[in-house]
Amino acid sequence: MTTIEKIKDKLVLKYAADYAPSHWLEQNLERGYDFKFKTVFNLNKNLLIKKDVDEMENPEFYFTIGILENNYYKIDKNVFDLKNDFYFEESLEFPVDYFIIPSQISILKKIDNNINQSVYIGGEKEDILPLEDFNKLLQNFPNSYEVNLYRDAKITSILGNYFSQVPDNEKKYNKYLNKKIDVKKNVLRKTFKEVEIIKYETLLEKLKYMLGNEIQYSENQWQEEILQIILLLFPKYIAVFKEVKFKDIYSGKNRRLDYGLIDFNGNLDLIEIKIPFEKNIVSKIQYRDNHVPNRDLSGAIMQIEKYIYYLNKLGKQGENKMTKKYKDELPEGMEIKIVNPNGIIIMGRDISMEPSQLADFEIIKRKYKNLVDIFTYDDLLRRLEVTIKQLKKI
Repeated sequence: MTTIEKIKDKLVLKYAADYAPSHWLEQNLERGYDFKFKTVFNLNKNLLIKKDVDEMENPEFYFTIGILENNYYKIDKNVFDLKNDFYFEESLEFPVDYFIIPSQISILKKIDNNINQSVYIGGEKEDILPLEDFNKLLQNFPNSYEVNLYRDAKITSILGNYFSQVPDNEKKYNKYLNKKIDVKKNVLRKTFKEVEIIKYETLLEKLKYMLGNEIQYSENQWQEEILQIILLLFPKYIAVFKEVKFKDIYSGKNRRLDYGLIDFNGNLDLIEIKIPFEKNIVSKIQYRDNHVPNRDLSGAIMQIEKYIYYLNKLGKQGENKMTKKYKDELPEGMEIKIVNPNGIIIMGRDISMEPSQLADFEIIKRKYKNLVDIFTYDDLLRRLEVTIKQLKKI
């Protein structure tokens, strides 16, 4: 039987021979050479503290594998063939699983191969590996059964491309993993929760102030402020270009787009931003039982459609010209791509719309969904409010 014990200032590996003969161990100690114990521990006679005989006259061997230093047991690197120092908080109990998992593998050696600094497990020091997470690492370490499942899954995933009578071992492997691994939900979101709440509350306060003080802003000022909000609400966009000029190859005229958005892949999208002035953007009066888009909304949609049409005709030459013009505002090596750009329209209010107007407005938005996303300023307010509420629930 093998156990780990704390004896004064030493961490000790105890091996009791039980009913099995211990001649092999005696012989290795007499030779004075290093030898492997359970394929993990490198032992020799210099590490032997003592040899006892228990009540059943079975020999017991005690080997030092660590020394107490500053409230931590420092593991002997030579015992586990480690390049980094490992420390365990002194109050811990020490099951053998901390050092050797059932498949006869050293967990410390596996960690050591993937890190280049001292490792403290448990306690109050900075940069520690919490005991809870160390235990979770042990629980989730692949055993021989899991390794075999993985190998079978890889083999059958290839064979399945050529033969019909192949078992679905990949499904079996994934089912096993889903049962085994305890996924921590929302850990990342919890980490950034407070920062995100502050960000979205700041945006909400800013937008409410702007909507209550429209008269203070020129059109350019309004657009610049709203763009800052949009970039934070839609983080896929990494850059904004103002007054994007391009040539209409049919008429030969120069066209000017107020703002272009570039996403993280370099794709160009368009955005139209209008000061709301409390205007509804669908008619109050019905036309044949329908509320239709007002002139401002219809005009904005038409403008976006025309610009997308013109831009799609520019081809590779147009992309290269635009990339060259804006290269200083892009990440190094990024090229602008014009591939069926999408549009965003931000205009108007919907807070005073009747239910029938809201229903028809939703139909209008969905009709153009493949081309343009239409947002009212109340849509943006609701988006921020819902996001903040959801973050606070985490």
